[in-house]
Order: sequence, then structure tokens, then C-alpha cells
Amino acid sequence: MTWAWATAFKAMTAAKTILMVVLVIAAPSLASAASVYETNAEFIDRGYNGSPPEPAVVWLSGETKTRVHEILGHNYPALRVRYWCKAGRSAWILDEIGKELPITVGVIINQQYISNLSVLVYRENRGEEVATPAFTDQFEHRSLADDGSLDQSIDGITGATLSVQALTRLASMALYLHSVSGCYDG
Repeated sequence: MTWAWATAFKAMTAAKTILMVVLVIAAPSLASAASVYETNAEFIDRGYNGSPPEPAVVWLSGETKTRVHEILGHNYPALRVRYWCKAGRSAWILDEIGKELPITVGVIINQQYISNLSVLVYRENRGEEVATPAFTDQFEHRSLADDGSLDQSIDGITGATLSVQALTRLASMALYLHSVSGCYDG
């Protein structure tokens, strides 16, 4: 082999090695890249036609913490939840683990019924169909049953069972928090 060929071969081998190292380092972040459908601010603005109220807070303590634990099956990872309320309409931005990563969901409630549920950020590598209106529209007009679940069942999606369950739990949690927030005047 000539000197030029040997030098070129070494350069190609070095370039392949560098490329492999870059791919190994970048692969986890590429695999878990989040799909952002709407920012929190955009969701709140949309929910209140561009003039949202000031946020308020519900503390997760005592009975409220117990009920949220019953709804989710675990403690919510925050001591308080921020929400927006105006004229019996509340907006909630909540997170719940799908299979391995959190899903950020926005829920708008009018009086005691869900008027909108939107996936704001989806981080899992599969099951993203839960973010489509064909799925999320099922939550409209749902209310909370006495046992803390939704009053009507939600159809699942094959391959996205854990994400479907996460959104269903968050819908129930938002309805419950709405009922204890003072926003519902009924």
C-alpha cells in the first residue's frame, strides 16, 4: 500500500470512530426528543381568548393530597399546582409519566365538565397518537364520577396504553382539583 493510500485509510478510520462516538453520545437525546405541540402560555391564552386571569394555587396537602394520590395511584411530584380561573372556567397544566417520561397536558374545565384536553409536550418515543384531536376530543364533556374516575370510559390506542392511562388520570385529577379550587361555583 502506498503512503497516500495508508494516510487516507487512517483518516477514514478516524472519521468513522469520531462519527460513532458522536452518535453514541447523541443517541439518547435523539431518542427522547420531545414533541412540543403548544407552549404553556399559548394554551392558557387560547383557553381565555387572549386575556387569561392571574394564576392561583391549590396546595396538595391533607384530604386533597390523599384524593390526588387515589386518582393517580401515587403522589403528585409537587406540593402545589398552579391554575387559572375566571367565571367558573379553570385551566390546568399537569404532568404524568406515560411509560418512562412525563407527558405535559393542559385541561380546561367549564363548571364541572372538561371543555378541552390538549397534549402540550409528548416525550415518549411511541404512543404519540394520544396527542391527536381524534383521541383528545373524547375527553370533552366528561365529568368526575363519585369514585374519582371519569364518568365515561375513554377508548384506548393499541401500543399507547400507558399514555392513554396517564391522560385519563390527569383529566380526573384536573376535574377533582377544579372542584376543590373554589373556581367551580355550582
